[in-house]
Amino acid sequence: MSRSIIYTSKAPPPVGPYSQAVRSGNMLFVSGQIALDPENGELVINSFSEQCHRVLLNLEMILKEGGSSIQNVLKVTIYMKNIAQFHELNEIYSEYFYDSKPARACVEVSALPKGVAVEMDAIAEIPS
Repeated sequence: MSRSIIYTSKAPPPVGPYSQAVRSGNMLFVSGQIALDPENGELVINSFSEQCHRVLLNLEMILKEGGSSIQNVLKVTIYMKNIAQFHELNEIYSEYFYDSKPARACVEVSALPKGVAVEMDAIAEIPS
């Protein structure tokens, strides 16, 4: 099975020694995304809602570059600093995953890179 690194300038570059995503066969493994704006490299920190939208847009751009889409996501893992924002997260998440409803885990963590409030990663299928 072939393995290839996925990179797009439409999402922020990795903040460490990892890839935005890795494609293996018809599977795409997208690294955790935080609320970095790919155009200027700045954090989006105005509100939790804005952070969630930026993270999901970053995921969407990487999925597209890898030949997949939000509709082909099989599993999402969400890391949150404050689980009390779970309801707000679900409302925003539903705007992106309204039909596909992938498997998901959501966990509260003590800290995330660059002090953000939320991080998400995804595993997707690449349609043939």
